[in-house]
Parts: sequence; C-alpha cells; structure tokens
Amino acid sequence: MDFTKNASAGYLVNHLARLFARGLTARIKPLGLSTGVFPALLELWETDGQTQSQLVQRLDIEQATLAGTLARMERDGLVVRQRDPDDGRVQRIWLTPHARSLRQAAVQAALDENDSALSPLSTAERVQFIALMTRILAAREPGA
Repeated sequence: MDFTKNASAGYLVNHLARLFARGLTARIKPLGLSTGVFPALLELWETDGQTQSQLVQRLDIEQATLAGTLARMERDGLVVRQRDPDDGRVQRIWLTPHARSLRQAAVQAALDENDSALSPLSTAERVQFIALMTRILAAREPGA
C-alpha cells in the first residue's frame, strides 16, 4: 500500500492546523499573545477560576505543557494563581484585567483567520466541514 500525503487525512489536517496557527499567530502577535496561550485564554474567558487539572482536562494537553504555559502567562501578566478558599491544596487560575481586556480583539482575530482560511468554501461547505470535523473529534474522544 502506497502512502500519498495529499490523500492522507492525518497529513492534511496537520498541515492545515499549522497554516491556521501561522495565520492566527500573525493576527494575535500585535496583542502580545501567542498560539501557545490562546487555547488556555479561550477556556478561561469562558470559565474563569478553573484549576490547573480542570484546564488540563478541557484542553486535552499534558500537565507539564500546561504548567509551562501558565508560567509564561503569569510572567506576561495574563493570569494569577490563587489558593482555593475551600481547599488550600488547590490553586485556581484567574485572568487579570489585562487578559480580560484582550478578549474581544483576540476572538475577532481568530474569527478573521477562520474566515480567511475557509474563504475557498461556500457557506454550506463551511458548515459541512465544521460538522465533519466535530463528528470525527467526538468519535476520537476517550470513552467514545
């Protein structure tokens, strides 16, 4: 069996993800953000005050990867860690006012990048593309 990268879903998805990341990087860099912190910001903008283990689960990344990301975010003034008042062993991650102020511009940058990347597709094709990716992701989730 021959492997043809341009007929490989895995190769194409990976390549497309890199192109999306490159485009998003160009759009959010002026905000002082990187694609490394963007997923964590999206989760915290949705639900601020999560624990590190909650973020690991929601982002589906390794604990060590998130620890490094949070350290950079703390260094850059995007988050603060505070002990949970009910359980002193747990730290909660809170957005700073600066990080909250970046939400609208950063989300708009992501929307603009999605719109640009999907511009070769019709509206119906975009809906179908998102639906198919969502279905594949749901089937690949642990416990699916």
